[in-house]
Amino acid sequence: MGVIDILAAIADRFPTIKKPAPKPTLYQRIAWTGIILVLYLIMSNIPLYGIPEQDLTSELTLQQIIFASSAGTLMELGIGPIVTAGLILQVLVGAKILNMDLTNPDDRRRFTAAQKSLAVLFGIFQAAMFVLGNRYWAGTGITPTILDKILVMAQLSLAAFLVIMMDEMLQKGWGIGSAISLFILAGVAQSVMWSLLGFVPGVAANYGLIPALISDANIFLIARPNGFPDITGLFATLFIILLLVYAQAMRVEIPVTSQRLRGIRSKVPLQFIYVTNIPILLVGIFVADLQLLQGIIADFAGTDSRIYQTYSNIVYYVSPPRGVVIALQDPVRTVIYAISWTIMSVIFGYLWVEIAGLNPRDQADKLIKSGLEVPGMRRNPRILENILGRYIYPLTLLSSLIVAAITIVADIFGAYGTGTGILLAVGIINQYYTMISYERALETYPLLRRLLGEG
Repeated sequence: MGVIDILAAIADRFPTIKKPAPKPTLYQRIAWTGIILVLYLIMSNIPLYGIPEQDLTSELTLQQIIFASSAGTLMELGIGPIVTAGLILQVLVGAKILNMDLTNPDDRRRFTAAQKSLAVLFGIFQAAMFVLGNRYWAGTGITPTILDKILVMAQLSLAAFLVIMMDEMLQKGWGIGSAISLFILAGVAQSVMWSLLGFVPGVAANYGLIPALISDANIFLIARPNGFPDITGLFATLFIILLLVYAQAMRVEIPVTSQRLRGIRSKVPLQFIYVTNIPILLVGIFVADLQLLQGIIADFAGTDSRIYQTYSNIVYYVSPPRGVVIALQDPVRTVIYAISWTIMSVIFGYLWVEIAGLNPRDQADKLIKSGLEVPGMRRNPRILENILGRYIYPLTLLSSLIVAAITIVADIFGAYGTGTGILLAVGIINQYYTMISYERALETYPLLRRLLGEG
């Protein structure tokens, strides 16, 4: 019995969500999605019982954006355990270390079950590290009791499991999309609104741009220190959103013909941003995990230890600078950040194309199985693979560079919600629009649902 089988067997012991029968209507699914979103927002505002009051004005980190987490609340871990478990298993499968065919229903079921078990284990592990490292009590002068630690660990572990169940509920068909995408989008939206309207009386009353414009005699807040939101960041946010919407609508079309319907010519559209936002998502998860580990090292070794100082320097140089002022204060960091993120984006872009079956070989097989071929070329998988390779690999490189450049520029100019967050949010909104349009079409035309095997 392999590791995957062991993890899948563990998942069988956990509560599970069954697929709805019959399938809910679109409006019912939207309602369930809304309920899950409200539960997330409530959990992200309920402080953990048994810990000191947390600082509400701390700088938003990449870890909080990517993991949709909220410090000191039930959503402290956010979706971190899920995305970390998923990333590890996807890489192991893509590297053929785990021999699984994710197009096979049985392998897919085992993979999903193993991911659930691994996510639960990660949630418990992170909760234990936070508690054992005295994360919430260090420097407060408060000595927690054993009961306090057990209660905090139990709250974090239970909340992480509830997030896993929410994600499973949406993906089983009760709602739309996944909790991962939904919570990231909600977190970015909260960050943007906080940057515009953030107001904490007596602490940082003029944190948000609008309160700052009202209270500051200088109405032209082009750049503000400490990473506080400014007008430059607002314009950067709007520009990046418009650029992403335009780029995601671009297509590269490959002419094909059908073997079954002679004389019928068509085109296979490939997205210009071929890898979508996946490379930056993977880079963001990687850096967010580095930040998470930095906090754990600080909890156990202390911030004055050599290991922490060395590690924190590495994390500092690969973490995004927030705003023009911070970027200019340390240009070396800005350059290293830009170069490292560009390189990682390209690597993860090519890795994702191979893992997700978007490479020329798999795409050629799909075209041939569907009865399509390139005009003037023999019906040969190798020839078709070579032709597709002329499009796919350059698109992979170019799109990886483009999403990396957009993210880097957005962070340097202080875009609200971070460059990574804005990139992910626009992609998620586009996915939700596509899914809702698809479901609406199926409900409007029942015959189409039967033809597609959905009914």
